[in-house]
Amino acid sequence: MKIIQYFLGILAAFCLMIVLLITSVEAVAYWTPGYYEKEYAKYNVTEDVHMEMEDLLDVTHEMMQFLRGDREDLHVMTIVNGQEREFFNQREIAHMEDVKGLFVGALVLRRICLLTAAACILVMFLLKGSAKKILPRTLCAGTGLFFAVLLLLAGIISTDFNKYFVIFHEIFFNNDLWILDPATDLLINIVPEPFFMDTAARIGITYGISAAVLFLVCLYFILRDKKNRH
Repeated sequence: MKIIQYFLGILAAFCLMIVLLITSVEAVAYWTPGYYEKEYAKYNVTEDVHMEMEDLLDVTHEMMQFLRGDREDLHVMTIVNGQEREFFNQREIAHMEDVKGLFVGALVLRRICLLTAAACILVMFLLKGSAKKILPRTLCAGTGLFFAVLLLLAGIISTDFNKYFVIFHEIFFNNDLWILDPATDLLINIVPEPFFMDTAARIGITYGISAAVLFLVCLYFILRDKKNRH
């Protein structure tokens, strides 16, 4: 019985870590006021695309709404180089349709993982055994293991970000629409490689803090249980 509870606890921990990871991405992308403006100013994006900051931020808002599924299409009119035009061309729109699939899919995965974690914890307590003692131990172990693997992966990626950036796109996209031309595609100018690196770092920090909180909470209950037994 304990073996089943340990398995369920580890599975719940892995699911919760995925939930935290996706939520960290969402937090950086949607819940960080001023982040895009700061990044655009840092990399002189307004000069590269010949736009006012206000117009660029409006386009970014519409793009993020589209990725989240809150906007039906990506036909966004704006002012570029003093002339009114659509910001995204057909190639960029087709690529962002693919990206939207990843965003929406991640949100669906988060719900599945959250429900799975809740089901695992519920079953643990329905089974006979010391679920109150096993749960914090398995969550602590699972969280630590999952986070260690991600740290290793992050370390590998940091050795050559561009290389693994390309590998990521080759894995998740079955076309070459993500290979944009700076001469014709404005999208590549508003999200240059340093922007992705900054965003990845911010997501990593956000995720690390949330994972650490979960780990420390579980560790607190483990230590409290040991203290009570003595």
